Amino acid sequence: MEYLSNGVKDTYMLAEKIAAKLRGGETIVLEGGLGAGKTTFTKGLAAALGVKREVVSPTFTLVREYEGTKLKLNHFDLYRVEAEELEELGLEEYFTPDAVTVIEWNKPEVDIPGKTIRIEIEPAGENTRIFRINTEER
Repeated sequence: MEYLSNGVKDTYMLAEKIAAKLRGGETIVLEGGLGAGKTTFTKGLAAALGVKREVVSPTFTLVREYEGTKLKLNHFDLYRVEAEELEELGLEEYFTPDAVTVIEWNKPEVDIPGKTIRIEIEPAGENTRIFRINTEER
């Protein structure tokens, strides 16, 4: 599925549509270059899940956890993580049925259980983005 976003409001609307279908245990993998809109999408998803705290990129902390009124949100940024460091992170502890896990910059070595929603974000102008969404189940 493809979705064209013409700005933050459209990106939040897409995140809200996806959040409405989440039941817990899902992982959303966001792929796209720097400034593509990965964290913006995550902010919209968090708002739709009832997260009240400000969502910021976990670039240097690697993971941020948020409590929502609907589900918990685990937000990973693996941009600076090397493949051999992945095991030390304990990612598998975050794949729980009461949470949604968002991973920015997924490494191919991460084995993701359950339902995975892969979203590729491609800039198509100053504020325009193309979101390509694919779902897979393991």
